[in-house]
Amino acid sequence: MIALLQRVSHANVVVDGQTIGAINAGLMVLVCAEREDTEADAAALLKKLLSYRVFGDDAGKMNRSITDVQGGLLLVPQFTLAADTQSGTRPSFTPAAPPELGKQLFDHFVTLARQQHPTVETGQFGADMKVSLTNDGPVTFWLQTKAKTK
Repeated sequence: MIALLQRVSHANVVVDGQTIGAINAGLMVLVCAEREDTEADAAALLKKLLSYRVFGDDAGKMNRSITDVQGGLLLVPQFTLAADTQSGTRPSFTPAAPPELGKQLFDHFVTLARQQHPTVETGQFGADMKVSLTNDGPVTFWLQTKAKTK
């Protein structure tokens, strides 16, 4: 699974003119399931995400996690993160999980996040979303768990 996390001062997701998820200071995270991903991959990615130190301590160093600062977490499904862009000028989405699996793994990721973090908002899987954010820093990181090979 893939997570592109951005430290934000605020972020929101709008679908059909309605705000469906919004946070103040915290992390806006684009989440993508790849073809061979499992619920174990989702759990591993969430564990890393919740402990990843991207917030400043009293000395200004990135030593605090989203858990430490109790910031908001906005999780947005984004299958295009798995695009293969190695050839041509049109991305291939073959590496991405099929929609049913992608939705299942995103929903599982959200369920686990809500069990482990107090403020979790989400986008809507499969919807045309308008995502707005103010990146704080800017600070952006790519986290990925590799699918298990058989």
